[in-house]
Amino acid sequence: MSGPVLVINPNSNPAVTAGLDAAMAPFRIAGGPPIECLTLAKGPFGIESQADSDAAVSPLLEVIRARADATAVVIACYSDPGLDAAREATSAPVFGMQESGFLTAMARGDRIGVIAISEGSILRHRKYLRRMGVLDRMVAERPLNMSVAETASGSGTFARLQSVSEVLVREDHADVIVLGCAGLSAHRRSLEAALGHPVVDPTQAAVAMALGTVMVQSSL
Repeated sequence: MSGPVLVINPNSNPAVTAGLDAAMAPFRIAGGPPIECLTLAKGPFGIESQADSDAAVSPLLEVIRARADATAVVIACYSDPGLDAAREATSAPVFGMQESGFLTAMARGDRIGVIAISEGSILRHRKYLRRMGVLDRMVAERPLNMSVAETASGSGTFARLQSVSEVLVREDHADVIVLGCAGLSAHRRSLEAALGHPVVDPTQAAVAMALGTVMVQSSL
């Protein structure tokens, strides 16, 4: 268990990676594998379209192939860019944050509401959930209509996040909320306290799955 769990931010915005790194604090435990957060320098500055998601795949695979020391890999983008290709590129287990986050949400509640960064992200997310066979568990996905950069460092992010989440709970009757962007990690705890409902940060969910897998494998 000497190699790290590699958490890769597939965009080139270091502010997003800094937020991810801070969200990893609960998982950095004595005796556990190290957790290393990386920025994809060759990736788009924000993944806000299918074209952005596709553009991140090739440089993402380059990094994964170069890091044979990793005991697990987490793709920290809610579009899960290149997830299937990444699983072919390494023998280490690979976790996508949308897949992991939604599966975790299903274990926390029955009616799942998702927060997207923009209206344009929603169709892409819905197609993925349909392929997973779990779309019927989502009651609604509502957008912040902010950029990835704004969600990571904007002063008004939490207020907007709370407003949209309250609509998901009050009007759509969601009983668990999923944060549909890696740049929102820093707000999970405060939002959960404000709403009184479970809030899932998909990157944390993916890392939790990765750690469980690595620790179980090391004990065999």
